[in-house]
Amino acid sequence: MQLSVVIPVYNEARSLPELVQRLEKSLQDYQEYEIIFVDDGSRDGSLAVLRELAEGRPWLRIISLRRNYGQTTAIQIGIQHAQGDIIVLMDSDLENDPADIPLLLAKMEEGYDVVSGWRKKRWEGQWLTRRLPSITANALISWISGVYLHDYGCTLKAYRREILAPVRLYGRMHRFIPIYAKWEGGRITEVPVSYSPRKYGRSNYGMMRIVSVLLDLVLIIFLDKYIQRPIQFFGGVGLVSMLLGVGSFLWAVYYKLTGQKDFVSTPLPIFTALFISVGIVLLLIGVLAELLIRVYYEATGRPPAHIREKINFGQAMEHSAA
Repeated sequence: MQLSVVIPVYNEARSLPELVQRLEKSLQDYQEYEIIFVDDGSRDGSLAVLRELAEGRPWLRIISLRRNYGQTTAIQIGIQHAQGDIIVLMDSDLENDPADIPLLLAKMEEGYDVVSGWRKKRWEGQWLTRRLPSITANALISWISGVYLHDYGCTLKAYRREILAPVRLYGRMHRFIPIYAKWEGGRITEVPVSYSPRKYGRSNYGMMRIVSVLLDLVLIIFLDKYIQRPIQFFGGVGLVSMLLGVGSFLWAVYYKLTGQKDFVSTPLPIFTALFISVGIVLLLIGVLAELLIRVYYEATGRPPAHIREKINFGQAMEHSAA
């Protein structure tokens, strides 16, 4: 298999017919390919539409999950079933243009292992509300991770199979796959791609995604730098906590010695101890929980999602380019 295109689907019934037509047109020059749609528990009839589209198209393959597990899990399931030497990920809402897939593949011929799409003209006219926060977030992730990309949020990316094979995705980690690829020694680049506003429905993402991205980034840093020496992380945070505690205590003592305030007349010691302790405990519990869930899945061999059915898997490839 030359190429696999993996597409997670959640409530995109109206977009799917046009998407499949555009994919057929864009991939008509490739002799061997498969398109894997992973229906992530859609409730709008997306699965029925996919079944209809799969008739007469043996290269169009469908995985139906029993419920909504989230985009990252759907992508992981699709990757596990992909047979292509190159795996392309993209969204199903028509914001990604299938015509850009050959651009990514052409760039890979230069020796790259990951080619990421960059929606260069996204959020034009929304500088303060969308574009500036996006630039800031991508710059922060690039600076911390050492993988410099303009658009981590763009799902449209191409990967060599050997880079994706050892990756296990949980939570909302799909946007950080290039960072995982760097850990495996992959060469990474990006190319500008088209962006079209969603035609149907509304986005499933809100402003809370920023919080999720920041928390996932904390976990990525931990896994990258401290997974084999966690005492460096926990000890470092503990030292900072103790220094802050000492600082707040000295501040309270200063108030006492100068006659400005008694210990009982200022809430500074209580608030400092309370907020710092709660913040550190919650952060560490979050990191530990992420590590424990990985140990659970890897040790038990339990899949991150349960598949209801598969369509067109195991059939011979009957198309030839067109």
